Amino acid sequence: MTSKWNFLTPSKEELHKRDKLVADLGLNPIIALLLVKRGISEAEEAKKFFKPNLSDLHDPFMMPDMDKAVKRLNKALGNKEKILIYGDYDVDGTTAVSLVYKYLRLYSSALDYYIPDRYDEGYGISYKGIDYAVANDIKLIISLDCGIKAVEKVEYAKEKGIDFIICDHHMPDATLPDAVAVLDAKRLDSQYPYEHLSGCGVGFKFMQAFAKSNNFPFAELEKLLDLVAVSIASDIVPISGENRIMAYFGLKQLNTNPSLGLKGIIDICGLTGKDITMSDIVFKIGPRINASGRMMNGKEAVDLLLSKDSEMAREKSENINQYNDERRELDKRITDEANAIIDEFQNMEDRKAIIVYNPEWHKGVIGIVASRLTEKYYRPAVVLTKSPELITGSARSVPGFDIYKAIESCRDLLENFGGHTYAAGLSLKEENLQAFTERFSKLASDEINTEQMVPQIDIDAVLDFKEINNKFLSDLKKMSPFGPDNQKPVFATLGVKDYGTSKLVGKDLEHLKLELIDGNSNNPVHGIAFGMHEHNKHIKGMLPFNICYTIEENTYNGNTTIQLQVKEIKTEPI
Repeated sequence: MTSKWNFLTPSKEELHKRDKLVADLGLNPIIALLLVKRGISEAEEAKKFFKPNLSDLHDPFMMPDMDKAVKRLNKALGNKEKILIYGDYDVDGTTAVSLVYKYLRLYSSALDYYIPDRYDEGYGISYKGIDYAVANDIKLIISLDCGIKAVEKVEYAKEKGIDFIICDHHMPDATLPDAVAVLDAKRLDSQYPYEHLSGCGVGFKFMQAFAKSNNFPFAELEKLLDLVAVSIASDIVPISGENRIMAYFGLKQLNTNPSLGLKGIIDICGLTGKDITMSDIVFKIGPRINASGRMMNGKEAVDLLLSKDSEMAREKSENINQYNDERRELDKRITDEANAIIDEFQNMEDRKAIIVYNPEWHKGVIGIVASRLTEKYYRPAVVLTKSPELITGSARSVPGFDIYKAIESCRDLLENFGGHTYAAGLSLKEENLQAFTERFSKLASDEINTEQMVPQIDIDAVLDFKEINNKFLSDLKKMSPFGPDNQKPVFATLGVKDYGTSKLVGKDLEHLKLELIDGNSNNPVHGIAFGMHEHNKHIKGMLPFNICYTIEENTYNGNTTIQLQVKEIKTEPI
């Protein structure tokens, strides 16, 4: 599907702020404008953006109930109570459990951890998990990345003499569980300055408050920021505010001294010796951690992340890599089956949402399939399967359509639901499927306009190739880590031509390895355009075309060069 390119023309006010940053800091005007578009217009703000500082993390005690949580944890440790660290089976949940367990094991030997089975127990806190705590004489459960809606489960635990501290980052309902403490910056009564923490990030803030209350050095906690960075990248939360600070230092830890478990994954996916970025986490590290919970049980991912032995870490990394290979095959097959169902839809062009159901589909990959369908058809997608009595599903959305709110408006038809603006999960009885499909489809039809169904690419600036050099790349890198709310800048160059040496590459010759010139420079710029082989004839005909791209470093045989990663080629005039 061809995208619409939005050229982000700066306003007079933005140009004025840009010029001020250029004058104050001597920045490249394009870099200065990129900062302004991110809401940074003062020299001090820019300095903090380029050089995050851990001292700028917020006081954790500003979060509601944090004092109660720390008091209860201190009491449990003082009384040598058994504590269960309980978390979701995805990357965010397993990194959160690993972080809290790793930190608390410095101060307690009475710890255990629990990851619910995706198939047997489903998402979040389960009665089976609470019964496990009862059987093992556990008096305190710390839940991570789940629990904000577990009103009945927390009540059940209370009846059994078990206290809960809930650490979550999902949207709460009006009624909170009756836990000792509910830590969630999205609480309606929260005055905490930053609400976009990951589940692991909330766990980190809890441990930060615990350390502060006991005057423990921050250095031990800082070592665990590699786990927070993995959770931030994998859970697609904004990389702004506190998340930017934690991601920045977490990446440093990941690149210099990662934990044995993460080192095992880094080695198995070919990132050893490379400068690991947030993108590497999203596409390589995160999926392997996730594969454990998708294909087997997320507990194995925690076992790996807690490894103290490099041989064990290597062995568990190989297992998880195998799960990831199986997950890939499964997700391709189910995506193909989902596409076949969609091919049979009548009037597909008039549908504003996609809902597909097959009771045989593997629950562990339906979220990935929903993402692929949204990417292909550029509509909200809900993918449903049976598990075991209820129908369960994953939903993904397009910009401008809040899928969490849409699903929430169907709550009378649902048994359970939760999530964020662009991703959500749900479960319902089979008899409610038709009513849910009709209501959700109507909501999408009423709210989504045709423009939202066309992919949009925001172009930050139009560049001549002569402007792309090592200094410019170096300045761009200072803006990392990139991700939501700080996306990697996208540039366009218009009227480019083949230098004469571009060619098709890849096993099936599906990619274009480009060497291009523009009207203002005869020095070729290198680029790669994945999956864009259909433009080869036009390019080899020495005809002009337009490209939009990000600017990357490409290291090969020890040499580092600039490479454009082409997002789209347009052969027609813009």
